[in-house]
Amino acid sequence: MQSSATQLSLPALPLADWKDSKMTLHLILQIIGKVKLQFMPRKNHWWYITEHISAKGFSTRSIPFGQEVFEINLNIKDSRVEIISSWADDIQISLKDGNSVAEFYQLFCMHLREIGVEVDIIPQPFDLPIQESFGKIKQYHHWDLDSITKFWKIMLWVDGVFKEFSGRYYGKTCPVHLYWHHMDLTVTRFSGRKAPPMDAGASVVEKDAYSHEVISFGFWAGDDNTPAPAFYSYTYPSPEGLGLEKLSPATAQWIDANGSPMALLMYDEIRELENPEEALLSFLESAYQAGAKLAHWNVEELSVPGLREM
Repeated sequence: MQSSATQLSLPALPLADWKDSKMTLHLILQIIGKVKLQFMPRKNHWWYITEHISAKGFSTRSIPFGQEVFEINLNIKDSRVEIISSWADDIQISLKDGNSVAEFYQLFCMHLREIGVEVDIIPQPFDLPIQESFGKIKQYHHWDLDSITKFWKIMLWVDGVFKEFSGRYYGKTCPVHLYWHHMDLTVTRFSGRKAPPMDAGASVVEKDAYSHEVISFGFWAGDDNTPAPAFYSYTYPSPEGLGLEKLSPATAQWIDANGSPMALLMYDEIRELENPEEALLSFLESAYQAGAKLAHWNVEELSVPGLREM
């Protein structure tokens, strides 16, 4: 972990500067993620479908394939997608400005088929305002490498801070990972208790994600509603009075998210602070304490002390 701001250089990343490139990246991550979903054994709360931040970009990590394994890496440093298997030569698909999502999808499926991996996914984007299937999306062909690299570098830093925060909790905690449907990096804590059953109309995605009580934390690059990078936290089920609890730092605030309070801290409000890591950790801890206290989690029992305190 970085210990001081002199070692950090957290770039600005206004959404307007890379909106089309962000969508291109998002769609490619969805395609890769859906292939992982096809082949990975099921794990609770959809943890088996996620992607991870790596030293070169984003990775599925190893995916079982009979007696073999393969993995798919989106290598930001070299602007390419890599298909690495235990039984065949590595495959590289170049990514550059002007190459459409449709072109990428067709090449990607062809190369997987060449090594015996038949892609059988729902070929439509998930929870995005795009009606076309991946193989027909020609309007997104943008690869602003400078902005995409900035996003990845920010994610590397956030990944490390989230891992620091994750290690302070004894209870069930998900890995720090990227959910490709919203392209947000998350870590979630569980109380160990079941949540109330969801309405019959809830999707299978929601039912599995929220089968148990959670306090979740995340970072995303922004969207039409919040057009700038931000950190967030929410408690499910949301306890009465959550939105009245104090957050840290003072710039953090509670906003309404589908009828429930969500804690929000804008990335730009901490990136130039003397110690942005300390500010982010204080936000995560204050949001956790707010939800855990009101939801009657056993905060003291679940807290990990420092080694000198044991």
